[in-house]
Amino acid sequence: MNFNITKKSEQLLASFKMRKTGARIAILGILAGTRRPQTAEQIASKLGAKRPDKVTIYRTLESFVKAGFVHKAYLEARKWHFELADRCGKEQCHPHFVCNGCGQTRCLPEASNPAVKVQLKGFVVHRQQIKLEGLCPACRTRG
Repeated sequence: MNFNITKKSEQLLASFKMRKTGARIAILGILAGTRRPQTAEQIASKLGAKRPDKVTIYRTLESFVKAGFVHKAYLEARKWHFELADRCGKEQCHPHFVCNGCGQTRCLPEASNPAVKVQLKGFVVHRQQIKLEGLCPACRTRG
């Protein structure tokens, strides 16, 4: 793992008063090293042979979500996708685009994303997420 990413991961954990364990630093390093949401399985495969067990990975991700510096970007095929929350507000995440051709996910922080202002009787909205689906430019030209 890149020294700068490791250092930033350690600083982030310290700022949230979390212990700097090897598993936490490694998992946070994966999230910090990519600008696309990752499933727990994708994180595990990127950690390689010395990865922690799946339960540790899931618990670590959930502790990051609870602390507020990682969020669940969206749910697809019964799998949560996780990413650093550094480009999203507390109540609104940037949109994501998922290509139906190649399966790649792209973050769209620059996309206009107006907040829903509708008040629904009896409902309380905690977080707004938008996922767009279609074809990326590469798949569109192939298809």
